[in-house]
Amino acid sequence: MEKINKVAAITVSFWLMKILATTLGETSGDFFSMTLNLGYIVSLAITTLFFLFVLTIQLKSKKFHPVIYWAVIVGTTTVGTEISDLMDRTLGLGYLKGSLILFSLLSISLAVWYYKKKNLEVYPIYDKGNEVFYWITVLFSNSLGTAFGDFLSDNMGLTYVGGALVCAAIIILVILLHYFSRINQIVLFWIAFVFTRPFGATFGDLLTKPIIKGGLNLGTVHASIVTGLLLGMILIYSTWSLNNKKEEEL
Repeated sequence: MEKINKVAAITVSFWLMKILATTLGETSGDFFSMTLNLGYIVSLAITTLFFLFVLTIQLKSKKFHPVIYWAVIVGTTTVGTEISDLMDRTLGLGYLKGSLILFSLLSISLAVWYYKKKNLEVYPIYDKGNEVFYWITVLFSNSLGTAFGDFLSDNMGLTYVGGALVCAAIIILVILLHYFSRINQIVLFWIAFVFTRPFGATFGDLLTKPIIKGGLNLGTVHASIVTGLLLGMILIYSTWSLNNKKEEEL
């Protein structure tokens, strides 16, 4: 019986969509908690239900569905936004403590994953157990990225552009290490995965926050629509390219 992969390949399109998905998660999360003024607990409940719904579809699917996969990614980024804000503003932990807690949870998830499966491969994934660990780690990664991005802007006093530049510099360093070092590629993947989250989050803040705070004041609705359209365009193009490549191989 042929094994069927369930996750996206790690390509340039993957990282572009990851950044846009994190931006969409940031703006849509803020839409529920701030624009609709539902509060972080109610917003977390709503976004968690969406995440669990699309995750269930993803886990039950017999093959890779790009739309469902990226819907789950958006779900983790949206939940991550609410978790970070809940820890800081409702529980009063602050973004530094929140980041440390989420880093610990991420480390534990990776350690348990490796202990149970003896590998941390992120592509391809055939085994259901590996897929579950993959999504748990993705959730913690995106939550950590959110908290760290907020730490840069709120605690370190960086502007949204400044925070994005810091994250971009780290991502560029990871790319250079990928091509010019022998550092484990799985380690580099998760570092990049974490830091593309605050990069996308700070970009989302740049789009939505008031001009006086260094943003463009587009609002959460317009920013979400623009980001969603861009994500959809790249998704359509990458899916079309993948299908063409498969046809050529046949």
